Amino acid sequence: MARSQPAARPGVERLPLVEFVRPAYLNYAMYVVMDRALPFLGDGLKPVQRRIVYAMSELGLRAAAKPKKSARTVGDVLGKYHPHGDSACYEAMVLLAQPFTTRYPLIEGQGNWGSVDNPKDFAAMRYTEARLSAYADVLLRELEMGTTSWVPNFDGTLREPATLPARLPNVLLNGATGIAVGMTTDIPPHNLREVVEACIHLLDHPGAGAEELCRFIHGPDFPTGAELITPRHELLEAYRSGQGTIRLRATYEFENGDIVVTALPYQVSTGRVIEQIAAQMTAKKLPLVADVRDESDHEEPVRLRIVPRSSRVDREALMGHLLATTDLEKSFRLNFTVIGLNRRPQTLGLPELLRQWLAFRKATVVRRLQHRRERIAERLHLLEGLLVVFAHLDEVIRIIRKSDEPRSELMRRFGLSEAQAEAILQIRLRQLARLEELRLKNEKAELEAEARAIAATLSSERRLKSLLQRELREDAAAHGDSRRTRIVERPEAQALREQDLTPAEPVTVVLSANGWVRAAKGHELDPAGLAFKPGDRFLGAARGRSNQPVLFLDSSGRTYSLEAHRLPSARGFGEPLAARFPLPAGARFVSVAIAGEETRLVLASDFGYGFVAAFSELLARNQKGRAVLKLPAGASALPAAVLEDPEEGLLAAVTDAGLMLIVAARELPVLARGKGNKILHIPRARLTSGEERLAHLVAFRPGEALRLHAGKRSLRLGPEALEAYRGERGRRGRMLPRGFRRVERIEREAVPARQDRPPQQGHFAEF
Repeated sequence: MARSQPAARPGVERLPLVEFVRPAYLNYAMYVVMDRALPFLGDGLKPVQRRIVYAMSELGLRAAAKPKKSARTVGDVLGKYHPHGDSACYEAMVLLAQPFTTRYPLIEGQGNWGSVDNPKDFAAMRYTEARLSAYADVLLRELEMGTTSWVPNFDGTLREPATLPARLPNVLLNGATGIAVGMTTDIPPHNLREVVEACIHLLDHPGAGAEELCRFIHGPDFPTGAELITPRHELLEAYRSGQGTIRLRATYEFENGDIVVTALPYQVSTGRVIEQIAAQMTAKKLPLVADVRDESDHEEPVRLRIVPRSSRVDREALMGHLLATTDLEKSFRLNFTVIGLNRRPQTLGLPELLRQWLAFRKATVVRRLQHRRERIAERLHLLEGLLVVFAHLDEVIRIIRKSDEPRSELMRRFGLSEAQAEAILQIRLRQLARLEELRLKNEKAELEAEARAIAATLSSERRLKSLLQRELREDAAAHGDSRRTRIVERPEAQALREQDLTPAEPVTVVLSANGWVRAAKGHELDPAGLAFKPGDRFLGAARGRSNQPVLFLDSSGRTYSLEAHRLPSARGFGEPLAARFPLPAGARFVSVAIAGEETRLVLASDFGYGFVAAFSELLARNQKGRAVLKLPAGASALPAAVLEDPEEGLLAAVTDAGLMLIVAARELPVLARGKGNKILHIPRARLTSGEERLAHLVAFRPGEALRLHAGKRSLRLGPEALEAYRGERGRRGRMLPRGFRRVERIEREAVPARQDRPPQQGHFAEF
């Protein structure tokens, strides 16, 4: 049963919620866009900034005045023009005063106004003092010259300027950031001299495009310096469309083996960079850095020292890594969204933005000249009346002395206006001197000449353009400075790989039969002599460098990889690999290897099949490992063999029935994964019954000897003896001597090294 709607009370209007909310939200959205978040193109200020500057000028806080407490300024702004929170108003005031935030500060502060390292760490407004900067005169100089419209304040008791008559395009010079409803603005600051030159050029060439203007405006110019590394074609496209991305990079130098950062990207603090570097050092992802220190002081606001771990560290590569992984290099959005001359939000390219500002400036100058001409006309009118006094001095004195209504009598007698008659009555006796008459005549002549000049300027586009250009050059000479942000095209910074960051120290990785792994520094220790957990024993070891990956192979033919420097120390028993990798049911680890990326390994199954693969292609990218060796049903993987000489290397395949076959390694295919080809032939019946399997596969060089161990006995087979076991791939092989048909392990015995022998790329211990 539907509920009945309650009857509306008299005088109360009932509306569906959607009909009430929609216009209310739109009104709020327009308020945020127009009166809070976006700057006006003419003066480049948001309402709160404009009110702060105007309130300070009304308090007499110009550049030459004595500063006053910031609380006084904030109080006037809130009480007269801006009915919002004091903390937000004061923060806006702070941003206008910080020289590292605003390219051309509008406020000169005394006290603690924050620092580059912590811009938010400024003192409360009751402790700081402020006055307007000399640059603020660019916005205020023409305020009382009839150049702007005035609107009522929030309670209608006062009037405030709708805009400030900016003599320079402050919207580009100081930039702006803001988030409105459905739109944002991100205008970076620019160099005053460059922007003025572009404006002067645009006055002479109204159709100039972005590429032509960028001959003068080379790019944004941030107060904190650093380097702008965005390619020129990307900058041109951003200026053409009004939207894009720019990239800033810290500047640095090398000093006594250290890296010293001297400038940071805009709005990046040294504390933040130190925190990011320290986090990498704590996580052991940045072993190339020994220390990072903040040496900033009052004379050098940014000085960050990065100390490499040793003199062997490539400082350029290290700095490239830090640029790629910290805020030492940072991207910024470029979005020229402003309130245009039509009082609507719009996104403008650089040419259109400057054209609109020049139109604003031209209208401002015209209003100023017209206002001045009106004031001159008023003054000339008064001067004409005052000169009547000197032409009829005696009669004027008589009328003033004897008439009951001297004003009316003067107006009737000499045909004066009320204003002229009042001015005559205000003359003091000492102003009736002959010199005063001469001064008034000279003033009249000067004003008449000025009026003619103004009329000529207003009637001539050429004169008006010349006036605009002359005033722009004057302001550029008074307030311009050199560029701070260098524009340099540099290659993209690249982060170092983890193995490149790790010191290349010798390390020995030890694997136990139960799959426990550990790493010991150096190559001198005896891995088989280490202590193992009860019920466990030594399985194998591999020697390499701490910055190399370690490859593990399990009996199911899957490979797994870890960085050597991430393995636990050999001082304990290590840790089980099964805790890191989910092994297939019934599988166990069978080998460990460390080698170079291009080193070849031989993978084989105990059914006698195998292939050659590059070490880099066997590395796994995740914890689940990588299936590389395809095994027949019932087969298991043998330990991988490192092939040091892929062209001339030999493989010794030995079955558990005592058969050995030596083949050339190049007879095996090179694969990334698969089953491979037959190395040694074992009858299928013997394989399925388990009577015979391939037990050992050893890679060695021609000329090397092999030592076979069976129990306590050993047999050395020299190069000549091994020739008897050479054969083609896939043959049955030859039976070993009696007593050595159950070989437990095979060791290589190296021959004396030759001078032309290539260096060993990896090491693998046979099991």
